[in-house]
Amino acid sequence: MFESLSTRLGAIFERLSSRGKLNEADVAEVLREVRVALLEADVSLGVTKEFVARVREKAVGAAVLESLTPAQSVVKIVHEELVALMGGEQSRLQFASAPPTVVMLVGLQGSGKTTHAGKLALRLKEQGRRSLLVAADVYRPAAIDQLKTIGAQIETLVYDEGSAASPGDPVAIARNGVERARSLGIPTVIVDTAGRLQIDEPLMQELERIKAAVKPTEILLVADAMTGQEAVNVAKGFDERLGITGVILTKLDGDARGGAALSIRHVTGAPIKFVGTGEKLAALEPFYPDRLASRILGMGDVLTLIEKTQAVYSQEQAKQLERKLRKAEFTLEDFLAQLRQVRKMGPLGDLMKMIPGVSKAMANVELDEREVNRVEAIILSMTPRERIKPDILNASRRKRIAAGSGMRVQDVNRLVKQFEQTRQLMKQFGGGRRPRLPMPGFGRR
Repeated sequence: MFESLSTRLGAIFERLSSRGKLNEADVAEVLREVRVALLEADVSLGVTKEFVARVREKAVGAAVLESLTPAQSVVKIVHEELVALMGGEQSRLQFASAPPTVVMLVGLQGSGKTTHAGKLALRLKEQGRRSLLVAADVYRPAAIDQLKTIGAQIETLVYDEGSAASPGDPVAIARNGVERARSLGIPTVIVDTAGRLQIDEPLMQELERIKAAVKPTEILLVADAMTGQEAVNVAKGFDERLGITGVILTKLDGDARGGAALSIRHVTGAPIKFVGTGEKLAALEPFYPDRLASRILGMGDVLTLIEKTQAVYSQEQAKQLERKLRKAEFTLEDFLAQLRQVRKMGPLGDLMKMIPGVSKAMANVELDEREVNRVEAIILSMTPRERIKPDILNASRRKRIAAGSGMRVQDVNRLVKQFEQTRQLMKQFGGGRRPRLPMPGFGRR
């Protein structure tokens, strides 16, 4: 989402770093460009003005202008102000002292409330906390069925009272759902409420009645980041009537300009608590202002990368893999398994950009996910014995594998060669020698 803004800011600071000593005119010129970059990223005018003013106030001080690395000092100030703009620190979900904790999801129709009710329930389940999903959207066709389907997928109970053909009272449904959770000893209730195409009085009155009936600990607005500044306006409207406690910003993996994420906390005072990063139910992440600021400025996001890795690799798996690599027992079967594990972590391009320094180097490089599919197809076209002992792959075997995978013999040869280079490299690591690293990567057709 923030690629355009990240590229613009990166180019600005690149030029700044080549100037050596700075003066106030240099800072003013840079901040004019930063202002334009933020406005083009759909950050509101008021937020942009305040942001630039705070950066200018700090950047023109003697400590910055007379420092040995003034450009780096300015980048540090911009980073700090971006973090402050987005809330300063992670805002966690609050739980009631006396269960059940009631989380009320609100938002416009089409923002993804029902899906994100399931995503939030799954996230809590992974943390060992049970939830009850309450289907209080009785107006949208198939909303109740959708929530029940999601509940079945994540093995979470769903409370409902009928369908769109015979809608019940949303307020009574929400109240009864909370009572059901209390009777079953379920500590968290997630209420999926109805939305409209736009904010209107009947919608707000209904939500106010639900709020009064269930007394939610959290009122989370589900806002579509793809709507840009309109998401900020929507957040402001809901906050004025309901007093939202946080925001789930959806479609952060899309190609929107990202201004909503930078503006929403400043305009409403409500923190972004979670971000939706994909269509899968597991694609919900806590929002960390400092990590997002680092990614915007091309500094990477190592902590999120580590967390993603820990989510798909156990410590025992990592040790087992290390033993195989050190003993040069790593096979194509193992490589295929690792490839599939990495794909669970998300798109390769997104993972690479979390590594400090790599995001700038890859600014104009597109990783073709289809290359991974081709590698997988080649390995799957091998017999189990060929995957364990690739040295038996003679010309006829390679021709058969190429035909079976829909690839060329050259592609099979390239994969086998790169695999053997990697295995030799790991053998050198195991022997304590300092190896010469070959260039990794899949060959293009």
